[in-house]
Amino acid sequence: MISSVLVANRGEIACRVFRTCHELDIRTVAVYSDADENALHARVADAAVRLPGSTPSETYLRGELIVKAALTAGADAVHPGYGFLSENADFARAVLDAGLVWIGPPPEAIEAMASKTRAKELMAAAGVPLLAPLDPDAVTEADLPVLVKAASGGGGRGMRIVRELADLEGELKAASTEAQSAFGDGTVFVEPYVEHGRHVEVQIVADTHGTVWAYGTRDCSLQRRHQKVIEEAPAPALAPGVEERLHSAATAAARTITYAGAGTVEFLVSGDDVHFLEMNTRLQVEHPVTEAVFGIDLVALQLSVAEGARLDGDPPTPSGHAVEARLYAEDPAQNWAPQTGTLHRLSVPGIRLDTGYEDGDTIGVHYDAMLAKAVAYAPTRAEAIRRLAGALERATIHGPVTNRDLLVRSLRHEEFTTAHMDTAFYERHLADLTTAAPDPYAPLAAALADAHGRSRFGGWRNLPSQPQTKRYASAAGEHEVRYHHTREGLTADGVRVLSAAADLVVLEIDGVRRKFDVTRHDDRVYVNTTALTALPRFPDPAAQQAPGSLLAPMPGTVARIADGLTTGSAVQAGDPLIWLEAMKMEHKITAPATGTLTALHATPGQQVEVGALLAVVQQSAPH
Repeated sequence: MISSVLVANRGEIACRVFRTCHELDIRTVAVYSDADENALHARVADAAVRLPGSTPSETYLRGELIVKAALTAGADAVHPGYGFLSENADFARAVLDAGLVWIGPPPEAIEAMASKTRAKELMAAAGVPLLAPLDPDAVTEADLPVLVKAASGGGGRGMRIVRELADLEGELKAASTEAQSAFGDGTVFVEPYVEHGRHVEVQIVADTHGTVWAYGTRDCSLQRRHQKVIEEAPAPALAPGVEERLHSAATAAARTITYAGAGTVEFLVSGDDVHFLEMNTRLQVEHPVTEAVFGIDLVALQLSVAEGARLDGDPPTPSGHAVEARLYAEDPAQNWAPQTGTLHRLSVPGIRLDTGYEDGDTIGVHYDAMLAKAVAYAPTRAEAIRRLAGALERATIHGPVTNRDLLVRSLRHEEFTTAHMDTAFYERHLADLTTAAPDPYAPLAAALADAHGRSRFGGWRNLPSQPQTKRYASAAGEHEVRYHHTREGLTADGVRVLSAAADLVVLEIDGVRRKFDVTRHDDRVYVNTTALTALPRFPDPAAQQAPGSLLAPMPGTVARIADGLTTGSAVQAGDPLIWLEAMKMEHKITAPATGTLTALHATPGQQVEVGALLAVVQQSAPH
């Protein structure tokens, strides 16, 4: 029997595993980097061991340090979570060689599926349907579009869709460079890209006695940069017979590699066609939707299998529908740029919320940008979608920019509600889904709340007859609002001010009474779900940048610079010039105009803060 588990991970998944362990009276041990010294997973564990350093390569990817931590803390088992070393066969062997229980599949099974090219060979031999890889040197116009993929790793790293033959060589090189940086293996391959395909997967659990259970299906088609955003179970609107074929193929995949524990077999589904993509030999991020529909605890099943228990009988019968949305600290309107800073408040009441953060925690630059997984369950798909969208819309999220609005709009989009989505959903709809639409009365409510607060404490104000002005910035731009102090109180044109306090403003707008909750954190003001930044009455000229300045949109590391780029280089508008890496994602900084690079301050490996000047492009004079 397992008595103490070290989770070789951080954040949300570490907290998730700890929760089940605590319910089973199993002692928990966390590992934490210097950047995670005060992180939630380190706080909630029964014991915690420091891994010196901040970057993943210094800490959570150091298997020998983690094994030593487990032995030092008296743990008798290791759970890898997902990401980091969760699919590293050498790490699994090191855990077992140290006399610890490995809560995962056998190292040989991990190894068999570690390379996507080798996995495809195994699956083809087992009769599992798949897309055959293409020879990169033999790809023709007739083969397009194709997908370049990294042979190792996952999470969308090292993946490129190629629609023009002339782009193939460059994308192969770019994908290989990214894969080498992310996984230490630059091997890539090419396969056909299926337009309008759906990403459907099967959760399996296998014991060490030869039993394999398949737990329904999940649809994970809504993806950004090949990383999942919204997932649900069961996969809706599958063609007749497809679910049975998926279960059969997933079970065959597990048996072929003598699998044990929890795992997921991923497929691309297009109509009646089913194609094997890969097998993730670990717990998936989206496992809660399967738990909700089947009424199970997959972490508890992992622990049970690791202890040698049998899966008796048949899997439980599924019921209802569950939908999960990944809440990220990122700005979808700015090329999904990750965001950092203090998370002042995070509350999504009424549904399951798996998170690695609490109010006041800091979102750093070193790790994934996911704040939480919001999961709603209901008897029907329509009810589950409505519940999740409503909960997110009402959520209190104060801190860095998030993808909350994108999630709400995605859940309510007709393609999603009618189950006609596919993996290209955001390619088609991102612009519409990210159009900023702040509440037009939020800036006025913020100004009135501020005016009330200043007047309470004897703040100075102009003559009552003179309008007061306040300026705010939102995702939609800048706003200037005016109001008056009168003997009767605060007034504003076009609305009736029913009450104004520092934290609550009530307005009557076109005969409708509306409430505005107001919260301040430094220069940030949150009015219901609209985030505003208070601006000075007069802009500071010293803060202005030269035209054509390329500023870092987020803190991160300069991953690389375009080949041959130097001061004096001619550039074309849209040319990628600099690549920044932050929170496990790579971001291109492109030329804002056609012209000449007059300054280049960025160097590979350089750590930069948000707003740092990377380069300057002087626009060419019009002919």
